[in-house]
Amino acid sequence: MMLKVRVVPRAKKEKIEEFQQGLKVYVTAPALEGKANKRLLEVLATHLKVKKSSLKIIKGQTSRDKIIEIE
Repeated sequence: MMLKVRVVPRAKKEKIEEFQQGLKVYVTAPALEGKANKRLLEVLATHLKVKKSSLKIIKGQTSRDKIIEIE
């Protein structure tokens, strides 16, 4: 299953909102050295109640807009 996500790094508070046809995820981690991507996967795994290893960034590694694959 694929999921469209928009990431907002360096947010004051971590939260998830519905956004257009996907999710908008606020993470406190900065967008440096993949820290925001790592935190994004952790937050999504908790929200979706799946293992972090079952989530994979398919597209948008360096972009705010990403496509996440859920196995």
